[in-house]
Amino acid sequence: MEILKCEDIRKVYCSGRHQVIALDGIDLSVEKGEFVAIVGASGSGKSTLLHILGSVDRPSQGRVLIEGTDISTLNRTEAAIFRRRKVGLVYQFYNLIPTLTIRKNILMPLLLDKRKPDFQFFDRIVTTLGIADRLEALPNQLSGGQQQRAAIARSLIYRPALLLADEPTGNLDRKNSREIMDLLKLSNRNLDQTMILITHDEKAALEADRIVTIEDGRIIRDEKRR
Repeated sequence: MEILKCEDIRKVYCSGRHQVIALDGIDLSVEKGEFVAIVGASGSGKSTLLHILGSVDRPSQGRVLIEGTDISTLNRTEAAIFRRRKVGLVYQFYNLIPTLTIRKNILMPLLLDKRKPDFQFFDRIVTTLGIADRLEALPNQLSGGQQQRAAIARSLIYRPALLLADEPTGNLDRKNSREIMDLLKLSNRNLDQTMILITHDEKAALEADRIVTIEDGRIIRDEKRR
């Protein structure tokens, strides 16, 4: 089943009299349950693509369909609602609310949407991610690795169609980076979570089932590893 489809995505920024082409005709399809890594050097366009896939930005041309919905046509309010319901976002900066417990941080997307949590699924996520004993703590009482686990749990709690991870190990040491990558793989396998990892880390990319390489706003390589 196709979860994501990009058709001829272009993104052009105007800088004075000049135009900067960040994306130049991206075609990409991702099936349910796939774990895809998108790699490229700084300035290659991978972060711009992430923002478009996450409905944070809109393409200058082309269509982006997630579960059949063309998110490139949504206005800002519609995009925010769609993102909250269908797209999980994990950044290298954890973006946890410092005054809320880890439990409330994880449940926040559902509370904002006035949806009743599935506490059986909640327990499964926090147990899988190894933070079941830290739920009443505040973010500053957790290590960086534990905060990233909480951020991943928050992105999974509403069962998104697609999880986007932007350099999720960028602020972590080698041990915690290894653990976070293992947890992302575990979420992909055990929860059948479709996942796209944006990274410049070749070792992290090798954990994915498929590696898409971007250069100068174009896909130059798309290879399945498994």
